[in-house]
Amino acid sequence: MKTYRRQIREKILQALYTVELRGITLDEAAGWLLTEEILADPNAMKFFNLLLSSIKAHREEIDNYIAQQTFNWDMSRIAIIDKNIIRMALTEILYCEDIPPKVSINEAIEIAKKFNSTDKSSKFVNGILDAIFNKLKTEGKVHKNGRGLIDQSFSRPQKPESEATEIEE
Repeated sequence: MKTYRRQIREKILQALYTVELRGITLDEAAGWLLTEEILADPNAMKFFNLLLSSIKAHREEIDNYIAQQTFNWDMSRIAIIDKNIIRMALTEILYCEDIPPKVSINEAIEIAKKFNSTDKSSKFVNGILDAIFNKLKTEGKVHKNGRGLIDQSFSRPQKPESEATEIEE
């Protein structure tokens, strides 16, 4: 059976939330939340492990990006669910090369709607992620491969001027 990435994102969000509430390690929390369906799907486990290990390895960096964008808010004042949704999406944007940034942001918004800590969680998450993504893109810190390319042009190639037909008047 195919496991969808949203299910994995939701499990990781639950693990991140559990870590903050119970003070256990991320690996412990994630282990409790792995389902047989995820364990049986090699692609699901690959994505799960990549996202989990990237969050662990880069949490301080990710939190710095969030803090820079939420300069009027102390990190402790941001709702735990919202903060962890943003952490997860930023990790995908920066470290999951095959996932387009807009997909990561959209998934974060949808998860925020489902697990909303406030009635404006999805808007808050969207605003913070959009601002951070635009800053990262401007600074050249987002690197994507394949379908995750940021600046793919889907316009038709134009003919060189020498091949263009002249319009008779």
